[in-house]
Amino acid sequence: MAILLLALLMPATLCSRSGPPSSKHGHGGHAKRAPPPASPVVPVAPQAAALVRATCNSTAYYDVCVSALAADPSSTTADVRGLSAIAVSVAAANASGAAQAAAALANGTAPLAAAAAGDGTVQALLRACAGKYGDARDALAAAKESMGQQDYDLATVHVSAGAEYPQVCKALFRRQRPGAYPAELAAREEALNKLCSVALDIIALLTSSPASNNNNS
Repeated sequence: MAILLLALLMPATLCSRSGPPSSKHGHGGHAKRAPPPASPVVPVAPQAAALVRATCNSTAYYDVCVSALAADPSSTTADVRGLSAIAVSVAAANASGAAQAAAALANGTAPLAAAAAGDGTVQALLRACAGKYGDARDALAAAKESMGQQDYDLATVHVSAGAEYPQVCKALFRRQRPGAYPAELAAREEALNKLCSVALDIIALLTSSPASNNNNS
């Protein structure tokens, strides 16, 4: 009888010692922890972009201005004086590219140079255009130097000259080879004219209130 009683008590004792199944075993025992709440996204006012837009609002070609300035990473930390320097640099780069394009057309190395290959007059005009765009590039480089010295009046003279040099190229074609002015140079001339206009308009902001634009000096 005692043996039978002991046999009945042993399973109960073992069960009480083993305890409930551990939640550590099996995939079903894992408690799914909720992800932490996402930090609220607080929109930060883009002050640099706002300055670019405000500056470009004072120019005759807003879209050209915004595109030119925003393409330069330094515009994010520039004041108005810095933005004017960027505008002049972009114009100078355009003039330099136009000089190279005109030279390539004259030398027959450009994709669209076939029309000029057998015309000595057109080739001579293209070489003259390359020289004029080179003059424009140099004038714009001089403008940037003048701006570094805060001589905005002289910078204005140089930028104006940079815009005028390519017009000589177009005038030469009109007189000697009407209708032969390359479309590529016409497009570059228009772009350079607009970029110089933008630069002049921004420089005008400096001459009107220079004291307010010396934050980075």
